[in-house]
Amino acid sequence: MLALGVVKAGACMTLVVLAGFDLRMRRLPNAAVAAFAALYFVNAAMIGLVHASWDIHVAAGAASLGVAALMFRLGWLGGGDVKLAAAVFLWAGPESSPVLVVVSLFGVLVALAVLAVAGLQRIPALAGLSMRLDWIAPARGVPYGVALALGGIVAVLLQPTAGHRTTLAMLQLLV
Repeated sequence: MLALGVVKAGACMTLVVLAGFDLRMRRLPNAAVAAFAALYFVNAAMIGLVHASWDIHVAAGAASLGVAALMFRLGWLGGGDVKLAAAVFLWAGPESSPVLVVVSLFGVLVALAVLAVAGLQRIPALAGLSMRLDWIAPARGVPYGVALALGGIVAVLLQPTAGHRTTLAMLQLLV
C-alpha cells in the first residue's frame, strides 16, 4: 500500500512540476509527460487491474489525443498540451467526466487570469503590477497545462487503491 502511495504522489508531483514549467516557459517537457503516463501503468499493475480495464484507459487517452490534436491543428492548444491531455485521460479512463469538468473549469479560470493581466497592462497606473505578472502575460498565450495538471491530479486521486476504494468514494461525493 505504501508503494502505491509513492507512485500516486510521484504522479501528482510530476504534474505540479509540469504546471510550473508551463507557467514559466510555456513548455511541457516530453520526458515528464511520458513519465506521468508511464506511472499509470505502474499504478495499474500494482493494484492488479485486468487487461480489459487497461483497454478502457488506453481508449480514453487515445480519444483525448485525437480531440486535442484537432484543437492543436486549429491553433487552440500547444503540442505539449496535446500530449499531457492524452496522459491525463489515460489515467482517468472511465472516470473521464469529472476530470473533464475540472480541466474545463480551471482552463476558464486560467484564461480569465490571462485576460485580467491584459486589462491591467492597459492601465498606466498599474503597469508596474502587470510587469510582475509577466509569467501569465497574454502575449505568451494561455498556460493550459496548468488546468490539465489539476485535472490530472483529480484523475490520479480517482484511481482505486489496492484493497479499497475510499479515495474514489470521497471524490465522487465532491463531484
